[in-house]
Amino acid sequence: EFKKVCVLGGGYIGVELAEAFQRLGLEVTLIDMVDRILAGYFDAPFSDELKNRMEEHGIKLALGEKVEEFLGEGKVSGVKTDKGVYDADMVICAVGFRPNASLGADHLKLYQNGAYLVNRKQQTSDPSVYAIGDCASLYDNARGRENYIALATNAVRSGVVAGHNICGTPVESLGVQGSSALGIYGYKLACTGLSLAAAEREGMDVSYEDYEDTQFPAFMEVENPKVKIRIVYKKEDKKIVGCQLGSSYDATAIIHFFSLAIQKGLTMPELPLVDLFFMPHFNQPYNYVTRTGLNWLNKELGLKG
Repeated sequence: EFKKVCVLGGGYIGVELAEAFQRLGLEVTLIDMVDRILAGYFDAPFSDELKNRMEEHGIKLALGEKVEEFLGEGKVSGVKTDKGVYDADMVICAVGFRPNASLGADHLKLYQNGAYLVNRKQQTSDPSVYAIGDCASLYDNARGRENYIALATNAVRSGVVAGHNICGTPVESLGVQGSSALGIYGYKLACTGLSLAAAEREGMDVSYEDYEDTQFPAFMEVENPKVKIRIVYKKEDKKIVGCQLGSSYDATAIIHFFSLAIQKGLTMPELPLVDLFFMPHFNQPYNYVTRTGLNWLNKELGLKG
């Protein structure tokens, strides 16, 4: 019988497993080398809110700690890090993986992480060989270069593109933005493209605009949760390269809009006048999407409000 679980890795899988184990009544410790959970996807205003909710539900977070050793004889009894020891009846490793490209590694060109390097048709360096899914690279529109983003959505699309080309219909990938979402303890997060931290790691000269507003107009006599949004854009041409959303309300579908915005090169000056529908049962006439753009524009023009 398991009572104490250590989950290694603060990405999507690790965070979701930690919640699932806690809901089953187990004592959970989540360990990660970096000092924030979901650091590869979200900036601090979003990951910190999620961290608070997890801690409120009794999950212990051991962040900024490097795992050094599994303890126990014949059966695990704990995990030792560079900062402490944590008891555990079970340890789950959710620290990522490497693509399995051993089949053609000696014959085909590889991306820097070992995945097969493919073009927009999913062709490898040998035109007669196609690669799809988590063993293949892809084109990242937000970064403007080849990348590796292992998501089911990307895998399915790569299969569609390869299948059509193999069967004689020329189709090219439009590239990806790495859109994703999750919900933990009622807090729903979604992101696409680059966070501010990720863009800075990429060496991009970027800035961002934050905004928070209620989902519905104030006159609606319903529960009216706030939605927090951050839009990341390049300073040079003002093109949007990332967006993050967080709320107890399910606003995650908005991320589809921003994924397409990145793909099509939408700029911050265009955002305030984008045509979005309004119905008080669903949203506000000028909601957090367009208001973020309007606030940004007002600052650029030196205006108030």
